[in-house]
Amino acid sequence: MKIEIKKVSKKFKDIEVLKNVSMTLESGHIYGFTGHNGSGKTVLLKLICAFLEPTTGEILFDGKNVIKENSFPPSTRALIEKPNFLSDLTGYENLELLARIQNIIGEKEIEDTLKKVGLEEDKDKLYYKYSLGMKQKLGIAQVLMEDPEILILDEPFNGLDENSIKNIRKILLKEKGKLIILAIHDKEDIKVLCDEIYKFNDGTVKKA
Repeated sequence: MKIEIKKVSKKFKDIEVLKNVSMTLESGHIYGFTGHNGSGKTVLLKLICAFLEPTTGEILFDGKNVIKENSFPPSTRALIEKPNFLSDLTGYENLELLARIQNIIGEKEIEDTLKKVGLEEDKDKLYYKYSLGMKQKLGIAQVLMEDPEILILDEPFNGLDENSIKNIRKILLKEKGKLIILAIHDKEDIKVLCDEIYKFNDGTVKKA
């Protein structure tokens, strides 16, 4: 899988949040997006996911512009900003509900993913009773559970304790044959996980 970001800019009213950004992202790499809050990282992730449309430029998935084709990015799952699920359902029930959209996995895959992220003992607990770390793990689980080719995670380690961080790092490294994009700021996470790094600064992006 290859994502080509070609001269992409994004404006909200008169504010240009991204300025003529270009990069090529390919399977087999873990990419790190770094930079201060408000530098444009999350906006670019939303553009890649087709949640937003570029003001100028285009984003291609294996040569296809999904926005022009009125489609969705292929085999892509994302956790952007804070995870948000239905509060009156359990962790398992929330994932089951999402899985029904594509209907490509069943109970076993959901159970296995919950175990992988360390939520097997909390899968039947209502979501509103989840701690911040548990909510984050559930968000990561919904990204992983259908085995997508492209994984996009915005600050994936928010709210996680040290052991959970180490576990999620191991999971992501095992997925390295895929195309993984991480918006992260911790230097240790960048060092351990990322083989290519892009530095965001007030809407401009440079390869570090």
